[in-house]
Amino acid sequence: MATTTAGALGLLWGWLWSERFWLPQNVSWADLEGPGDGYGYPRARHVFSAFPVAAGIFSVRLLFERFIAKPCALHVGIQDSGPYPAQPNAILEKVFVSITKYPDEKRLEGLSKQLDWDVRKIQCWFRHRRNQDKPPTLTKFCESMWRFTFYLSIFCYGIKFLWSSPWFWDIRQCWRGYPYQPLTSGLYYYYIMELAFYWSLMFSQFIDIKRKDFLIMFVHHLATIGLITFSYINNMVRVGTLIMCLHDASDFLLEAAKLANYAKYQRLCDTLFVIFSAVFVVTRLGIYPFWILNTTFFESWEMIGPYPSWWLFNGLLLILQVLHIIWSYLIVRIAFKALIRGKVSKDDRSDVESSSEEEDMTTNTKNPCGSSSSNGANRVNGHMGSSYWAEE
Repeated sequence: MATTTAGALGLLWGWLWSERFWLPQNVSWADLEGPGDGYGYPRARHVFSAFPVAAGIFSVRLLFERFIAKPCALHVGIQDSGPYPAQPNAILEKVFVSITKYPDEKRLEGLSKQLDWDVRKIQCWFRHRRNQDKPPTLTKFCESMWRFTFYLSIFCYGIKFLWSSPWFWDIRQCWRGYPYQPLTSGLYYYYIMELAFYWSLMFSQFIDIKRKDFLIMFVHHLATIGLITFSYINNMVRVGTLIMCLHDASDFLLEAAKLANYAKYQRLCDTLFVIFSAVFVVTRLGIYPFWILNTTFFESWEMIGPYPSWWLFNGLLLILQVLHIIWSYLIVRIAFKALIRGKVSKDDRSDVESSSEEEDMTTNTKNPCGSSSSNGANRVNGHMGSSYWAEE
């Protein structure tokens, strides 16, 4: 039995690392064992170093959020407290937990008769109770500030590194001499740092603020990790650096806009979001398909020819392109509303109530969950509740 299992594992291992899968024709792993220059050629074992680096990045994040991001949030006036708590009520709590968090008109009327409360007061209670389960703005600010800092830092490093790289100016250099392209120390650190960061996001996603696009982001992180890992193992690192830098170009702008939003700098938020939208569309729907996909599909086919891992690599790139199209649709719609109305509207992916927590707190400081005028209801459905657009 043990011999059979060992044999099966051996076959599986041999299949996973088959030269005919990973490498072009007439190239073997032995051919890539030479010293090359600098760090030699990429090795599959190098990617395992991303795990301790990912743990280190997560530790740095915790320290950053506590000792840098939180003081910054307090400095710009973000309160270290959650939303106004809902008034304790056993009947409403049972409905909220066991039946629905969004009662319809018929249920509201029944609860109104049962409790002898005004319907508006009950609606207010459910709104406060929903917001009570949501993370405070301080937590969201710290999370975004960490991502902004990393994305901006790695983008600046990527531009500095690529500026002196020949394939940045002539993308066909990504395939000349492939796969015998030596690995430099700068390229190695760039790759491992990006891979480690996305592994840290993959794990922290389960403890971070939950978003409506959780599944899409999960697929995105898997595809990104797969792309970075595959491109490293089969030494497609040159085009990989272009892809990573291209994606980082817009990510830090989104986080900057979210920081401005949380700090209630609305005009700055709107400006940054419109800039982000333009950069996102240009890079993800313009440069990415017509520059990156063009070289990975057509120029690489011409210069090195297709092989099994080539198809997998390009398949992952196409998955990213599909995600780009989905996000671009959502982003452009929000940016269009911002330009028309003069203010960024609520993001379709937002996990926050349509009415702002600040309005609820202001309205109910004197009279918690009290009734409000029809004018107030109009403000809830209009721009008063639109500032929470950027919940990724």
